[in-house]
Amino acid sequence: MVNFRSLLVSVALYVLLFGTVLERPLSLEPLWLEMTQKTARLASLPSPKLVILAGSNGPYSHSCAVMGKMLNMPCENAGIAVGIGLDEIFTRYAPTLHAGDVVYMPMELEQYAMTEAQYRALVDGALLLRHDKAFLLKLPLGRAMGALFCCTLGDGLEALAEMPLAALNVRNGATLLAAEYDVEGDRVDNDLAGADKTLLAGTARAGPSAQEIEEGYGTKLIARFVTQERAKGVVVIGGWPVDFTDARISNGTRAAVRQIYGMEFLSLKGESLYPRIDFFNSEDHLARPCQFKNSMEVAKGLGKMLARKVMAPGVEMDVVAEECP
Repeated sequence: MVNFRSLLVSVALYVLLFGTVLERPLSLEPLWLEMTQKTARLASLPSPKLVILAGSNGPYSHSCAVMGKMLNMPCENAGIAVGIGLDEIFTRYAPTLHAGDVVYMPMELEQYAMTEAQYRALVDGALLLRHDKAFLLKLPLGRAMGALFCCTLGDGLEALAEMPLAALNVRNGATLLAAEYDVEGDRVDNDLAGADKTLLAGTARAGPSAQEIEEGYGTKLIARFVTQERAKGVVVIGGWPVDFTDARISNGTRAAVRQIYGMEFLSLKGESLYPRIDFFNSEDHLARPCQFKNSMEVAKGLGKMLARKVMAPGVEMDVVAEECP
């Protein structure tokens, strides 16, 4: 027979430890700091502003430094790695968005296809349990329960190893982020010289099917965000994430994505597919010169859609972009 008293004591001890004591300052805290920094910067920018919103494809493959200058708008590259759920991102960002703001969303296709079960297992559950229990209660019950039981013995051991190292300042999250991102949220450590050459070979990943997009929990979250923000007067424009030219993405998948945004969708020539040599360390991440080159094309496309004058990016940015293979 189950000893319910022991069970309750075990659960209470688990919540106490992972909710108030244990944390992973080296592996997870930089994500938390990135989220709080980007939310704060969004809140501080005047309107109308430009916001790039995706996963890591946003800061790696798009540049606010380029796009903001060309469109003459304050800009925040608000994309965060997929470990942070869109439900959390949208809830935090929505109060910072106002009528006239422009949100460009080149979301990774996997973001649309993610399921509720995958959301319950996201790493930001552990971060919310440790740092923002009040916010956790704003999320759906299943998501909150997933966060409540986010962690394992292995996570606890990892925390016990990381906490002393963090106390010795072996790796500081703020210093790490400052080396990886600029003040507008662009990734800046993706130099072409450091690109992963193994990307030049191998089989391209297959994109999710049209059915996976249509039925995805991520699609539900994205569609709701698009509807709510447009109702406020925010201009929301969809777009394609970057990928290899040999990416296996069906026409049905592309149609399912475009349907979410309606007519407000930017499709560049070539649908944001580029040669493998242009990438830094994955299909979603362009090397810096190609990040600039892609951003210039996006800015031109957005300028046409917004009927907004497009400025020249400047000699320095042109020089960088010309280095794209």
